[in-house]
Amino acid sequence: MPFRSRKTRWGLAALGALVAFALGGWANPPNILDPHGPEALKESNLFWFILVVATIIFVAVMSVLLYSIVRFRARPGMPVPRQLHGNNKLEIAWTVVPSIVLLLVLFMTISTMFSLAQPTGVPTMTVRAIGHQWWWEFQYPDQHIVTADELHVPTNMVVHVELYSNNVIHSFWIPQLSGKTDVIPGHDNTMWFSSDKTGVYRGECAEFCGTQHAHMNFEVVVDSPGVYATWLAGQQAPAAKPTSALALQGQQAFRQCSGCHYIQGVDPFSTTQIGPNLTHFGSRNLIAGGVLVNNKANLAMWLKDPQAVKSGSDMPNLGLTQAQIDALVAYLESLK
Repeated sequence: MPFRSRKTRWGLAALGALVAFALGGWANPPNILDPHGPEALKESNLFWFILVVATIIFVAVMSVLLYSIVRFRARPGMPVPRQLHGNNKLEIAWTVVPSIVLLLVLFMTISTMFSLAQPTGVPTMTVRAIGHQWWWEFQYPDQHIVTADELHVPTNMVVHVELYSNNVIHSFWIPQLSGKTDVIPGHDNTMWFSSDKTGVYRGECAEFCGTQHAHMNFEVVVDSPGVYATWLAGQQAPAAKPTSALALQGQQAFRQCSGCHYIQGVDPFSTTQIGPNLTHFGSRNLIAGGVLVNNKANLAMWLKDPQAVKSGSDMPNLGLTQAQIDALVAYLESLK
């Protein structure tokens, strides 16, 4: 008995720790029931409809079951119950009613699916999202810019997303703005979303894709049209030139990184580059595939030992000295 009690206490403690970790580890968890776009709203409404229907059925069935258990339970001295062959009316009812409910759920589901087709005759922009291991690249083919870990879009604009993967299967998901769409190598996919509210929304990969799958996050920044136009103009400009001696040293040190990264106006573009485009790196909120907030301390930690931060990533440990790290941090953070 004491052994079982100890096992129970340890089990409850482990469960409590798991719950605390899950709740504490999400400072701003994405919530599909807090939609900020028409597509997400339709999916949320379908969820609530099915939940209400399922709840009504559950309550009704459990009420009848509990009533039957109490009302017709065996008691001392009770005679053997009368045996019935069946009840045609009851059997027809419990066949017809569930069929009607299932047909209603099917109708609502199919109607929602058709309503999620990309709208026509509305302002639309195209973004190409490429899933890497383990970060997201965003290309704006019409605007001729490339970003990573951060997708900027204006309000009241249908964003047509072309989905590509150059490695394994991923899944593109912005819980508050859209449903999940698989990103399959050799089978390009598409989806769309829009939002009428400014804000920053978390996105993530929803398909297990390797050891760092849980650290393949990104942000969708929905700006007002004016703010988005300002951001776009800044992104289309060449990289800022170093204004300090330390940043200038960092630009020179960056030469050894140009085989994997690209900075507009500094290095020639290559289609074989592995890492993110860093032209306006300093303006981004996240680095390392959403693992770290972009600041000087985190960037220095990343440059010192990337594998300690995100093991298995394509970023190798370059064995940089502290002086080289300081110079690179000064240069990269100046790229606004």
